[in-house]
Amino acid sequence: MAKVRTRKWDPADYLETDARVAAYLNAVLEDGDAALVTAALGDIARAKGMSKIATDAGLGRESLYKALSQDGNPEFATVLSVVRALGLRLLATPAKKTAVRKRRSA
Repeated sequence: MAKVRTRKWDPADYLETDARVAAYLNAVLEDGDAALVTAALGDIARAKGMSKIATDAGLGRESLYKALSQDGNPEFATVLSVVRALGLRLLATPAKKTAVRKRRSA
């Protein structure tokens, strides 16, 4: 029986377009797991060039690697800086439809 060769799957290898990057991050955000979001930002940063993203985010390359590592727990300000450096923006949409209450005039 022939041996099957495998290699580790790396999402960064497939993040070739802005549309793919946005779809990937949106899917991860939908899941709602903070560690997964951090990992996805790391994947995207590696795809776009970690050194460039670190510079654009105002961080050192090692600091960015650490913040986006599996054990990283970046501050929200860092996440926002990285998102901007990646050329992305975060948008909010309602999770479910709710009635909007009108304010009463005083």
